[in-house]
Amino acid sequence: MGRILAIDYGQKRAGLAVTDELQLVPNALASMPAEEVIPFLKNYMKHEKVDVIVVGQPFTMDYLPSKSERYIAPFLKQLQKAFPEIRIDRYDERFTSQLAFQTMIDAGISKKARKDKSTIDRISAVIILQSWLDARGIA
Repeated sequence: MGRILAIDYGQKRAGLAVTDELQLVPNALASMPAEEVIPFLKNYMKHEKVDVIVVGQPFTMDYLPSKSERYIAPFLKQLQKAFPEIRIDRYDERFTSQLAFQTMIDAGISKKARKDKSTIDRISAVIILQSWLDARGIA
């Protein structure tokens, strides 16, 4: 069984999270500039089997695609081209940044550390992945 990988893709940066091999527990994997995601994944998948990639899908409060979708759509095409054998799912990512920020506060992370947007990206990816797992009754 391969891992499930989630991506919180943004215009400038992306956060990645991945499950264990049993597809039960999500963990933060990395955060990086958005243009480095595909090369990173190519290298990662040389060593790890991935069954599904879950990409956050931003919606407005009215369940319409948000403006962010305009730069996620080209990324999805690149992702499908780079990994045609891997299923790509989308999952609602509304509120993940706010939840990530609140998680850091609840964990007692300092104000200075909470300003690191790459940490928020990684935690957001974990939240997307955990939510996707929960919705499928997997974890």
